[in-house]
Amino acid sequence: MTGRTMLLDSASLYFRAFYGVPDTVRSPDGQPVNAVRGLLDIIAKLVADFGPETVVACWDDDWRPGWRVDLIPSYKAHRVATTVPGGVDVEEMPEALVAQVPIIREVLTALDIPIVGAAEHEADDVIGTLATRTRGPVDVVTGDRDLFQLVDDASGVRVVYTARGMSNLEVLTDEKVVAKYGVLPRQYADFAVMRGDTSDGLPGVAGIGEKTAASLLLEYGDLQGIIAAAADPSSSMKPAMRSRFTSAADYLAVAPRVVEVVRDLDLPVVDARLHAPAADRREEVEALGERYGLGGSLQRLLSVLE
Repeated sequence: MTGRTMLLDSASLYFRAFYGVPDTVRSPDGQPVNAVRGLLDIIAKLVADFGPETVVACWDDDWRPGWRVDLIPSYKAHRVATTVPGGVDVEEMPEALVAQVPIIREVLTALDIPIVGAAEHEADDVIGTLATRTRGPVDVVTGDRDLFQLVDDASGVRVVYTARGMSNLEVLTDEKVVAKYGVLPRQYADFAVMRGDTSDGLPGVAGIGEKTAASLLLEYGDLQGIIAAAADPSSSMKPAMRSRFTSAADYLAVAPRVVEVVRDLDLPVVDARLHAPAADRREEVEALGERYGLGGSLQRLLSVLE
């Protein structure tokens, strides 16, 4: 028993599974189950490789929270398929994946892997809260680099980064984040605000790339220090750089709240200890495997749970 908690960025992983397994993988009735099977294989590999004691599937109850959109209207706007007035916008997703998400939830529930979400918040915020309040080592599994801000050697929080594929996982520690970007994990959110991120609809500060953002953080410590230097005519900041930050003042006033993950959500306490299904539960799991044709993917996960 490692005492290690593993927090899954569920949507990041089931999107990876969907695109990584051919959609010719289908259930006996012809429904695509490539994302379901791929996700089960991903979880089986993670459990086998990292040996967590507990696993939580963190969920996007709201993938594009209104309070973030109110601050930056372009936030994830290019990924909206349908706008729902007063409700949660519908994310653009392949229909074959949309149909598999309820099956994923059904199978995870049968395996006693808790699914935890929070109203008006993203999985990132659930992960941030659980990583902050969990005692003992934590592995955050994601393809989203925004979660690098959670890395903390002192608290035992690492990110298992999936962007290069499941056969080439990258484990991010304080040292790895510094080597990769030239900033400490606690500076990463400020770094991301300045750099921007087209995949999230964040414009960043015009003319500020990763190297410049890192050098500014090295010199001034954090974003507030940089903004203060830009406003101070006697600071060492050059006029052209000062102009970039004063021009981006409106964006910089709100972007940190959008980029920083929430760490203090009121979340339910769940029993996330991994275990093999009891006999009666095993029958339910096996029945789901038969119904959806989950075959070896389900058996591989069950075997690592034994």
